Amino acid sequence: MPETTFLDSTELVLNMGPQHPSTHGVLRVILKLDGEKVIGTECVIGYLHRGVEKIGENRTYQQFAPYVDRMDYVAAVSNGLGYCLAVEKLLNIEAPPRAQVTRVILTELNRIASHLLWLGTHALDIGAITPVFYCFREREEVLKIFENYCGARLTTHAFRVGGLQYELYDGFEQQVKAFCDMFLPKVDEYEELLTNNRIWVARLKGVGILTGDECKEFGVTGPVLRAAGVKWDLRKAQPYSGYEQYDFDVPTGENGDTYDRYIVRMQEMRQSVRIIRQAVDRIPAGPIGKTPKVIKPATGEVYVSIEAPKGELGYFVVSDNSTQPYRMRVRPPSFVNLQALDRMVRGGLVADVVAIIGTLDIVLGEVDR
Repeated sequence: MPETTFLDSTELVLNMGPQHPSTHGVLRVILKLDGEKVIGTECVIGYLHRGVEKIGENRTYQQFAPYVDRMDYVAAVSNGLGYCLAVEKLLNIEAPPRAQVTRVILTELNRIASHLLWLGTHALDIGAITPVFYCFREREEVLKIFENYCGARLTTHAFRVGGLQYELYDGFEQQVKAFCDMFLPKVDEYEELLTNNRIWVARLKGVGILTGDECKEFGVTGPVLRAAGVKWDLRKAQPYSGYEQYDFDVPTGENGDTYDRYIVRMQEMRQSVRIIRQAVDRIPAGPIGKTPKVIKPATGEVYVSIEAPKGELGYFVVSDNSTQPYRMRVRPPSFVNLQALDRMVRGGLVADVVAIIGTLDIVLGEVDR
């Protein structure tokens, strides 16, 4: 629809947020409405900007590692993995096998925890209150594993450059296996509540459609891209941390609507359990990694990306042969995926905006950095 300079008498400009309960953070969306129909939007971000990338250029490589946990704070383990892989590539080193397998277990547990938070809050936005209690009940069990491992539940600083932060605690494997056995039936329980629920289907099907070509145009990745039928997952396409050794599927959708994005994420949680079970059975003995206290990479630059719960999370690091990065830039999936919001909501209703923001699964700490 062409932009007009002056508002028609039937048009209304409405601020949704940054305090709106369904924006999943401090996001301000300026809605241009014709009655209840959305004819244009503008996202205003920056309310949570903390200059993380510039901080990275003024800290040593090891000092900066905990800062990345504060970007997507519901997937801190994934943030840490991407950063460690980038610095390790600069140093031309690899984490030992024991560390690699443990990293896979912890990041997949983190993917489940992130998707559970998304599902609970997304359902709550649309009016279903029960799933949020169910999802937080299971997410608590993942957080207990993180707490036992490194003492943190949310901003989980699990990895160090070159390996792991800590050795595994006694009973780690048993606790992870017990979680997997308990969790799979729970996913079926969520689906019984929602998948064929008439209200859920009516609110999600055909809403916020984004085709595969539009996803590529906007740079959208993760479950949003796969729901549009594009089978692209960095764990398969550009394997890291030994993901090529694991047997798992990449769930995709067909319609690229909000309902397909829900189905894809539900399937991803099941696939994460599948990966975790394989990894737990093959944790090798050996060191967890050793890195010198002073990291001083040779002059050069790297870009390393991983498949975070929300999409492609990339780190661009430039070294000038000093103890601090010369340049540090992050490619956060939430920030890039948010670009597509305007395209997804145009022509929909105000109520659809709530469903579509939820289905993008954005975290504003990552959007603003």
